[in-house]
Amino acid sequence: MTRQASRPRAARGFTLIELLVAVALLALLSLVSWRGIDSMARAQSQIRERADAILTLQGALAQWQSDLDSTVSIAPATAIDWNGAVLRLTRRGSAGEDPALRVVAWTLRADAGGTRWHRWQSPPVVSRGDWQLAWQQAADWAEAASGAQAGGSDVALMPALTWQLMYFRGDTWTQAVPAAALGANAPLPDGVRLVLQLPPGPGLSGTLVRDWVRPNLTVTRS
Repeated sequence: MTRQASRPRAARGFTLIELLVAVALLALLSLVSWRGIDSMARAQSQIRERADAILTLQGALAQWQSDLDSTVSIAPATAIDWNGAVLRLTRRGSAGEDPALRVVAWTLRADAGGTRWHRWQSPPVVSRGDWQLAWQQAADWAEAASGAQAGGSDVALMPALTWQLMYFRGDTWTQAVPAAALGANAPLPDGVRLVLQLPPGPGLSGTLVRDWVRPNLTVTRS
């Protein structure tokens, strides 16, 4: 009895259905991977925008703090004045800066990027006439359609929708009032509360409250 030689098995290829299934799986994996990469890119972009917004906010608040800390009351110059739209103050140079007095103003202004918190600063004032001119320029700058103002510098700091100020006097917070209502004996409030309404967006949003206390304030304990 003779054994028949076994025939080699023919190589089996992929069927059309198997190829279609493989292509579909590859397409699905590519789609999932792309969505994951896109989500990571979006998350990184949002993180960068938020970090930039925080740095901008910190810089603006640091300048705000410096201005209030350096506010001086030297007759006949008005130390601080708020009319509901613009805050004007007279400040001296900080450590390492020119010690001359300057007039500074803060307000909200609409520009191409939306409503932003702006700061204006006058050149150094060395006489009563210089101060009076700078004080009026600050008021004119706040009412102007644009930030351009001869003799001063305007800086757009950060987006904001609204802002409010409160003064701390007599152990209580009240709405900020014009300088004429403060009285000659107390030209500076004991504290200033800033309330900023930030616009919605990927960076920072909501209501920001920042309190400032006069550095030379003496607290009397009963």
